[in-house]
Amino acid sequence: MTAIADLDNNSNVSDVNPESNQDWLPVWLQDCWKQIQTGEEESEDIVCQAFKLAYKLHQGQTRASGEPYILHPIQVANLLRDLGGGSAMIAAGFLHDVVEDTSVTLAEIEAQFGAEVRQLVEGVTKLSKINFNSKTERQAENFRRMFLYMAEDIRVIVVKLADRLHNMRTLEHLAPHKQVLIARETRDIFAPLANRLGIGQFKWELEDLAFKYLEAEQYREMKALVAETRSDREARITEAVEILRSRIQKIGITGFEVTGRPKHLYGIYEKMHRQQKPYGEIYDIAAVRVIVNNTDECYRILAIAHDCFRPVPGRFKDYIALPKPNGYQSLHTAVISPDGQPLEVQIRTWEMHHVAEYGIAAHWKYKESNSNPNSNGGLNNNDSEKFNWLRQMVESQKDIKDDQEYIESLKQDLFNDEIFVFTPKGDVHCLPRGSTPVDFAYRIHTEVGNHCAGALVNQRMVSLDRKLQNGDTVTILRQNNAHPSLDWINFVATSTAKNRIRLWYKRSHREENITRGRELLEKELGKTGLDTLLKSEQMFKVVERCNYHSTDDLLAALGYGEISVNIVTNKLREQSPNPPSIKLPSQPLSPASKSPILGVEGMVYHIAGCCHPLPGEPIIGVVTLGGNRSISIHRQDCSNFINLQSDRLIPVRWNQTDKCDRPVTYPVDIQVEAIDRVGVLKDILSRLADHKINVRDASVKTAPGKTAFITMTIDISDRGQFEKICSQVNKMADIVSVRRLNKAVATEAKP
Repeated sequence: MTAIADLDNNSNVSDVNPESNQDWLPVWLQDCWKQIQTGEEESEDIVCQAFKLAYKLHQGQTRASGEPYILHPIQVANLLRDLGGGSAMIAAGFLHDVVEDTSVTLAEIEAQFGAEVRQLVEGVTKLSKINFNSKTERQAENFRRMFLYMAEDIRVIVVKLADRLHNMRTLEHLAPHKQVLIARETRDIFAPLANRLGIGQFKWELEDLAFKYLEAEQYREMKALVAETRSDREARITEAVEILRSRIQKIGITGFEVTGRPKHLYGIYEKMHRQQKPYGEIYDIAAVRVIVNNTDECYRILAIAHDCFRPVPGRFKDYIALPKPNGYQSLHTAVISPDGQPLEVQIRTWEMHHVAEYGIAAHWKYKESNSNPNSNGGLNNNDSEKFNWLRQMVESQKDIKDDQEYIESLKQDLFNDEIFVFTPKGDVHCLPRGSTPVDFAYRIHTEVGNHCAGALVNQRMVSLDRKLQNGDTVTILRQNNAHPSLDWINFVATSTAKNRIRLWYKRSHREENITRGRELLEKELGKTGLDTLLKSEQMFKVVERCNYHSTDDLLAALGYGEISVNIVTNKLREQSPNPPSIKLPSQPLSPASKSPILGVEGMVYHIAGCCHPLPGEPIIGVVTLGGNRSISIHRQDCSNFINLQSDRLIPVRWNQTDKCDRPVTYPVDIQVEAIDRVGVLKDILSRLADHKINVRDASVKTAPGKTAFITMTIDISDRGQFEKICSQVNKMADIVSVRRLNKAVATEAKP
């Protein structure tokens, strides 16, 4: 392996020739390039060091276009520099591919560039390995990893965005199927992230480039439409700009700028479809932007704009008083231009404009030394608060165990339109459109939501399912004895509220779940010695290994299905070789038989309908009484034979050899407790169908204001499949518990 220190300082530079192509290298890198050409001593500037190292490491590598690979990290670093990134971040832009594509290690990068650069390179390298187009389970895990990386240092995702933007600019050199795959991922994931970070420059270009490859025909049509109206639009903008500039100069404001702004193609296309309007009725196809020095001047310019042009009613938005969650601030108003066409006017300060263009980068304040990175990803404490939506999102979603629910929650957090509502003290909170007072209560605090008894909106009592509007003032009425209603699940809009309601319901039934968990352990291990076992050192170690705080917590988790009995008993056996168990007669069983069950060769037997044993579970044979004697096969924890005489018990076990001719599946009875809502049974059946599980029978019992109990008979091949499907169903958002049923009486086993 080639270490950084062993690289040849006089490497051949022939694979990039500045004499034949003057555009390949930005001006700010010219001095570094001269050092490479002349073999001068290393610069102390880590940006220059990173460029020289990246050049040497990528030498001889080419991109799909045939160009030298070094052009890619140069462009990524250039984008980051334009954003205002610090030296560590720009260095990471140069080095973001070296760990994956060369023999250099992260330890070597840290040795030369410090821990901060190493952390950024490592984060981007890990992100590069994430595939967002995989199956739901894998996709959800990838999203969780990505947002955890972002929460640790948000600059990681910005480096990745710069990497993706340059890759999109050169996407034409890839095969068509790869173009579509990368473009879809860009529009679904990276453009919304750029928007959430407020980096308008990246967001607009990523969307337009993805649009070009995903809807090529519509892209060409939009491009032609915009081109056809270009001269009229430019004339309209020019006239409006001159009118506004003249009026602003007359009132003595200096240091301002008035410019025209084209709307990006995908923005126009998406708005046409969302509003179901033709091209000519979209207000902000043509826009004028006014940039001034302070907030007071913004509102003075707004008055001038409304005096010069007729405002369109209902088209004014004040994002200065109510900034967007990504920090964007501006005044937006739609007016009618002198030629009778709609025109949008945006008014902001220079600082607001910088935030609108560069988003989070406008708030970065990097340390100049190569010290350890701070926990805010380069932000000071005041500025990091403006982007605490990321930490809130990670926090609110960490308890969501169902993969599909997690992805839906994520899309809601990234894509939903927002509204702004106020507390009685005037604090503003941003919520997704369609939110209710219950969503607002849980946004304030979990306990406020859990004890919400009513709500006032604008000093008037309203129902808890009322949809909130922009500017509403909400007062939550609390009572100590109030608690969430399961009906709330049907109307709340935020994933946080839904998750907290479900969590409260599970925890409110803690005693029932502890009892149920104990019963499950009793069935698996027997009653004898169980109390002693639960208080033993072995059990405490199992509790710790399962990440619970107490034995009761573990039993409760068993009760509502968060952890399986099989996992607990396996960990118990690891701690204690002889846990309590039912004592059974023993006899040698030959594995040579082709029978599904060993120990019943030559006898008539049947699978007990009371407990439906599955391959992989400990079983016992019971001699039935009556004229036609046979062997009934039960689970060892079946309560219907516990008190039988031992001479009626026959030791048996499943035949696990390939010679076995046993049936493919066995019926199992389960009961699912779920929050009652429209479509919950359909969702459960869909989840079972996804795992190719046949449902023989299903029935539902409900009571107003309570949970629904769904009893089902499903076909299962073995114990492992059963535990897996129970875990999958239990992870669903509205599921309280999943448990296996054991009929109280089995006629074939009566004494």
